[in-house]
Amino acid sequence: MDLRKIKKVHGSEYRPIADLITYSPMPTRSLDMIDPFLFLNHHGFQKYPQNNHGLPFGPHPHRGMETVTFILEGDIMHKDSSGHESVIEAGGVQYMTAGKGLIHAEVSSSEFKKNGGDLEILQLWLNLPASKKMLSPKYVGLQKEEIPSFDLNEGNVTVQQLFGEWNGVKGAFEGNFPISMSTIYLKKGGSFEKNIPENENIFFYIVRGKIRVNGEEVPFRHLVEFANQGEVLKVEASEDSVVILGHALPFNEPVVAQGPFVMNTEDEIREAYRDYQRGKFGSWDG
Repeated sequence: MDLRKIKKVHGSEYRPIADLITYSPMPTRSLDMIDPFLFLNHHGFQKYPQNNHGLPFGPHPHRGMETVTFILEGDIMHKDSSGHESVIEAGGVQYMTAGKGLIHAEVSSSEFKKNGGDLEILQLWLNLPASKKMLSPKYVGLQKEEIPSFDLNEGNVTVQQLFGEWNGVKGAFEGNFPISMSTIYLKKGGSFEKNIPENENIFFYIVRGKIRVNGEEVPFRHLVEFANQGEVLKVEASEDSVVILGHALPFNEPVVAQGPFVMNTEDEIREAYRDYQRGKFGSWDG
């Protein structure tokens, strides 16, 4: 089988939010989206002092999409209008389906705000197909030890399996469409190969370190955009690295995104704003 062809390597744009260091590789001037992967924010790495304000993401609405939040360092407290609440710590992952609409907040725990510490968190937005835009909201937050993982390359590569199945290991989360996603930790010199069907789109982001993928060296905070040619990913770490790898069939549907809402038409966006203003996303009790 042939190596998957690299179309372009995209750097992240610096977009700080208050005192939170933030880089985003998608969307940017050079890359809109990789259907059905919509958006990625990479917060940190940074060290927070004692008595800090923590994450700045107070109550806000969403409709028509999903979030996958990766906590590498620090913690994140989730609360939403559907009644879910949790604090997920380093190594854990949150999966939220906004569906027909909810209000949520993502802030630091009171302990983190008091004591400070290292913080590095990424949030990836996934689209929902038109037929599932109005699903009931759902949230699952899992700590590191609750997420299935396995080793490759004699322990030089550790894979956290989040969605789909790889190496006989089923992912921690049940997605709303067929998708595979993993967080991959590689020691320097660690390597793996993965075959991905040619008709699936690949999301491949280097969180930390530097890797060589299909013959091209890529540093951290870069996203690799692949063409739909070839099936094999061949990855080797030039230094200790962390990679997020996802793949899924594209929806090939219109995407109209405005603020926190992702729908298929302008009319649906207007309806989302109306519904939010009318209180249809649930109530927020602080």
